[in-house]
Amino acid sequence: MAADIKKFDVVIVGSGPGGYTAAIRAGQLGLKVALVEREQQLGGVCLNWGCIPTKALLKQAEVFQLVNRAEEFGIEVGKVSANWEKIIARSRRVANGLANGVAYLMKKNKVQVFAGKGRITPSKKVEVWSEKEELVEVLEAADIIIATGSKPKSIPGVEIDGSTVLSSKESMVLEAKPKSLLIVGAGAIGIEFAYFYNTFGTEVTVLEALPQVLPREDAEVAELLARSLENQGIRIEVGAKVESIQVIKGGAEVVFVGSGGDEKKRVEKVLMAVGVAGYTEGLGLEALGVKMERGDVLVNGRMQTSVRGIYAIGDVVGAPQLAHMAAAEGIAAAELIAGKERPEIDRSFIPSCV
Repeated sequence: MAADIKKFDVVIVGSGPGGYTAAIRAGQLGLKVALVEREQQLGGVCLNWGCIPTKALLKQAEVFQLVNRAEEFGIEVGKVSANWEKIIARSRRVANGLANGVAYLMKKNKVQVFAGKGRITPSKKVEVWSEKEELVEVLEAADIIIATGSKPKSIPGVEIDGSTVLSSKESMVLEAKPKSLLIVGAGAIGIEFAYFYNTFGTEVTVLEALPQVLPREDAEVAELLARSLENQGIRIEVGAKVESIQVIKGGAEVVFVGSGGDEKKRVEKVLMAVGVAGYTEGLGLEALGVKMERGDVLVNGRMQTSVRGIYAIGDVVGAPQLAHMAAAEGIAAAELIAGKERPEIDRSFIPSCV
């Protein structure tokens, strides 16, 4: 066991938009803050593998499309080609630069960062474990904020293997552009990748179980978007039911029920984009008695869980699972812990966009 216990005012587990924002605000308010992160870089999924790098990819696709239309604007550029390796590398540079910026902000606000996986003991201490399952630190604080984010979901019976059946993370760093890609789910993630890969020449099919793409958005806007994507060459099937996905040599075989009835389609890659689930495994929440519902940590408007001194913010508390929501909750939790008077969080009116 670690030689001594390090004491803080607040320990935050997870350094995504919620966690690092809470850490900065707590530091600004004069609290002694510890931040625990199991990944190599700070910033969480949004900054490293979600919102930020996908927008970089989308911008590159947009530029490629525009250059290919240069003649419409009276500009002659000759034959246009895309360097896949450089496209992926630029996206990673953008994400890495911002992750380094978060690390700088931690130092600036005197937040002590601990690398490893955080576990909360029944006595409400936070243990930090290495990848080799070695206990490296024990942290103690009156208040703990759970900000561990989320992980990709899949459909029953289908495993995301990271090679043929992908999550969004693997889809951002493929060494070679696939000839064909089937995307399960037409939410924000699925639609973004559909546009990106189609722009660079991949044959893209999108399957959505609900009646429209972007099921949470306005129906008229969703219809216009679907029409635009189809005009660009993307096949979209709404109201589609995936029966099975089987990995075969050179790709996958997908059986689904679409507008034309039963269909069997072979593709090189499958992207599973059916949403995310809060990451709570191995945190010790069950032993603490933290109440949960359908995998989400239950909190009140002050971001307090059912256990005194334990707060939760961001994706682990359920929809809407948005970066700016997590950041707002992180600020609220830090201010409430510091004893500031402020309004409670109302999760019923949260702006969002695709």
